[in-house]
Amino acid sequence: MPTLTRQFTTPGGVEPDPNENLTTELWRREKDSPNQPILLHRQGDEFVPMTYGEMAARVRRLAAGLMGMGLEPGTRVCLFSPTRYEFTLLDYAIWAAGCATVTIYETSSAEQVRWIVTDSGSAVVICGDDERRKVLENALADVDADPEVFVMDGGGLDELIARGEHITDEQVMERAQSVTQQDLATLVYTSGTTGMPKGCELTVRNFVWTVTQARSILTEVLNPDAVTLMFLPLAHSFARIVQVGSIATGAKMAYSTGLDKLTDELAMVRPTWLFSVPRVFEKVYNTAAQKAEDDGKGRIFDLAAKVASNYARQREQGKVRLGTRLLHGVFDRLVYKKLRDALGGRVQYCISGGAGLGERLGYFFSGIGVTVLEGYGLTETSAASAVNPPRRVKIGTVGQPIPGASAAVAEDGEILLKGDMVFRGYWNNPEATDEVLSEDGWFATGDVGTMDEDGYIRITGRKKEIIVTAGGKNVAPAVLEDRLRAHPLISQAMVVGDDRPYIAALITIDAEEYPRWAEREEVDVPLEQAREHPKLLETIQEAVDDANRAVSRAEAIRRFRILPTDFTIEGDELTPTLKVKRNVVAARYRAEIEQLYA
Repeated sequence: MPTLTRQFTTPGGVEPDPNENLTTELWRREKDSPNQPILLHRQGDEFVPMTYGEMAARVRRLAAGLMGMGLEPGTRVCLFSPTRYEFTLLDYAIWAAGCATVTIYETSSAEQVRWIVTDSGSAVVICGDDERRKVLENALADVDADPEVFVMDGGGLDELIARGEHITDEQVMERAQSVTQQDLATLVYTSGTTGMPKGCELTVRNFVWTVTQARSILTEVLNPDAVTLMFLPLAHSFARIVQVGSIATGAKMAYSTGLDKLTDELAMVRPTWLFSVPRVFEKVYNTAAQKAEDDGKGRIFDLAAKVASNYARQREQGKVRLGTRLLHGVFDRLVYKKLRDALGGRVQYCISGGAGLGERLGYFFSGIGVTVLEGYGLTETSAASAVNPPRRVKIGTVGQPIPGASAAVAEDGEILLKGDMVFRGYWNNPEATDEVLSEDGWFATGDVGTMDEDGYIRITGRKKEIIVTAGGKNVAPAVLEDRLRAHPLISQAMVVGDDRPYIAALITIDAEEYPRWAEREEVDVPLEQAREHPKLLETIQEAVDDANRAVSRAEAIRRFRILPTDFTIEGDELTPTLKVKRNVVAARYRAEIEQLYA
């Protein structure tokens, strides 16, 4: 157990009913409000509601199908699918049958699929479509694993239901009510930036306890009048906690049919709140800024952004100056309303997680009328271990531990977490579990940061990502990378410099923004051939100079290389939550890195 320099426990933890499990709220809502809509799925040009009564009935029959196949409590069932409402139905059906869900990202490679299915020992795999089924078949072609496979789009759910025709609803309910909080709810395989993913064992208790605390502090976000649009992968624990919290509170969930349709679907659903990762908020800001620049209104947008930030900062301090208030009123009509309309027109809150958002975006969105509640957690901590409460937001922090949870800072700056949101351990991997879980329950996050006297946490980087130059200087790459990605033309950035004489960076160009920039700058060269173009190098150098203002001279980026293609999930350079896989990028672009130090 490392020495702790600071420790904080948030008061007000709520103890859930010990008999409650993950389907309890569904049956309760079915009884109390069977006609209340809860799931919204797209059919044509509208989102069609499914009520609690309809959902519960469907879940029971799907669970009956699993039981009819002979699946015993504790059996693992894989869901290999994009985010869609059937995912939620199946998740609850698996829990009702006393089984455990194993999630697979829709973008997972055959190698990753093979590992997850075989390591988890799953008896059933339910694929979203034929594309995933083919990946699964390729993955399992040369291994002994032979799970039963169903395909949602191929009538697979009807096939599954038919397997349980002889199982009564009463039998399903008996099985569902026998599930305890100590039972395994799910295995979520970390999409970590190094090595094969590890299966995190999250129990029913982890989910029930975490959602109980979240409900107590996020009543403005999760309530029967609320609606969100689900577009992050449900394979991730962040979206799963949102799913369980929504069904427990009556907050409606609409399911996006793809990121390419997000703009239209935001207008259709008109959500009251959204949850996402920082890269999406960066993209919203950068797209708006670039569009204003293209329309010859770049200076107006820059001033509006500055006023929004000033307004939010002054409001935080307790008094907004008259001049700021007047300008804010003008820009609210000219600029901010258009941005809010792009999110559907009703969004009041956004929850951001997965990485640091930064003060710049936090103050900007707050100033335009959308409060971003930055939160923090890992798969190992059921995603939600800290969050900014709506009425006590400290922009630039990831909030306080959720009620009843504890956080601490070790001597080396590592953040430690403790509470009933912390996982049971890594599946089939006690050695890895012992590395991160102390005997008294502290989980070592691998993140470094600070914590103030009120328990608000600031994350400054990953412990394993700290770069130590040949001169012995410790550099946290996140500060520089966040500033670089703030430029509209930059898609991704990875800082390098371990055991090297100075800091350098690999940079990729945003393919959507490049044509607009090229037209404006009169650069008649396609992106694939532009990375050595003087004007592009000059523009990126300006972004590097801006990033360097945030650090000392010893930490500054001395050289950079523009890479020929962007990082992608499909290319295995990004995790599903858009974090750069540093080891993959470093190996793939070893020659480029060597040129930076030639």
